[in-house]
Amino acid sequence: MAILKFRVYFEEDDSIYRDVAVRHTQTFLQLHQVILRAYEFDSKHQATFYRSNDNWQRGREISLEKYDKSYKVEPLIMDATTIGSEIRDPNQKFIYVYDFTKNWSFLVELINVSKEESGKLDYPAVVKSEGIPPSQYGTKGLVGDKLTEIEEKYDLTKGTEGFGVKAEDGTDAEAEEEESESESEEESEESGTDE
Repeated sequence: MAILKFRVYFEEDDSIYRDVAVRHTQTFLQLHQVILRAYEFDSKHQATFYRSNDNWQRGREISLEKYDKSYKVEPLIMDATTIGSEIRDPNQKFIYVYDFTKNWSFLVELINVSKEESGKLDYPAVVKSEGIPPSQYGTKGLVGDKLTEIEEKYDLTKGTEGFGVKAEDGTDAEAEEEESESESEEESEESGTDE
């Protein structure tokens, strides 16, 4: 039985990818589920695959279900379509789109075909993870010891308490600024008493 290994790139950043291994007899529904698991997404939304060429142009659609939209060609349905039946060349590519509102897009590329099945893996399986996955619903916190992204913006242009801004000569620019402000306040107070 052939084992197909796909590299699933996050479309917006190709340094973030997951390698998944599936049997050629498994369906696109199983590939869809392992991609969601690999990227820590839930399975609450619509999804579709497109067969693709080397230029990542969308071809025949392999959809989770038939959606209420116009199709040039009737889509294949994921749970009725085996992955092996849609492999046309050794570097076969697919585009995977999840959650049509957010339009998460992933580039899926066949990177290896093997006749050897690993007894240690339960197919479909995630075999490699590279990069921090995008957060499906926005902000992520720290989960266990995993580093995750936080989408808040901080204004770091001004020094905050405990953090000074160094001038080019290595002195503490903020402290010098505060000193000169207090000196000018003292001078104005002194000049006010002379009058």
